[in-house]
Amino acid sequence: MSYQLPKLNFAYDALEPFIDARTMEIHYSKHHQAYVDKLNAALEKHSELFEKPVEELLKNLESIPEDIRTAVRNHGGGHFNHSFFWEVLCPLKDTKPVDSLPELKTAIEAGFGNFEDFKQEFLKVGLSHFGSGWAWLSKNKDKKLLIHSLLNQDSPLSQGLTPIFGVDLWEHAYYLKYQNRRQEYLENIWQVVNWQKVLENLKK
Repeated sequence: MSYQLPKLNFAYDALEPFIDARTMEIHYSKHHQAYVDKLNAALEKHSELFEKPVEELLKNLESIPEDIRTAVRNHGGGHFNHSFFWEVLCPLKDTKPVDSLPELKTAIEAGFGNFEDFKQEFLKVGLSHFGSGWAWLSKNKDKKLLIHSLLNQDSPLSQGLTPIFGVDLWEHAYYLKYQNRRQEYLENIWQVVNWQKVLENLKK
């Protein structure tokens, strides 16, 4: 079976005004679809890999045949990262404050002091990242939380990390609305974070 574009849990306009409907439509139906299509095309040469979840491919990149390893890294990473991103977003009306999720609040405070310091550190990492990529909150094997960025469509899974939360820093994620104002995009994204899903990721 080939990989498929996952179903969105919200309408294209559900994240307005923080993420505009046109950006969501293009981002999901064009950019994400392209990663899925190119991943499927690459795996046709080694069709037995279709049996594995994309997470497993990314966790074990060194075991991927060399002739498609870069394609799996790029397009498999693009597919996983975007699928993950859609799940940690939700309409403003469906968001829950971090204070209402004690386990998540405690983990953030243990790792970063308080929620505001966490947001400032995440913003700093997102703004200092050069070029295309992602800003991540991940958990290492010692269950320590860390904020970091990765280039292009590299995935925390390939670094031996468990992603908890992530934000797309590619310009196609925000340019129609924010143009070059990445800071405004990063500051507004907090309005539509699905913290319940972030907590679920933390518990994995």
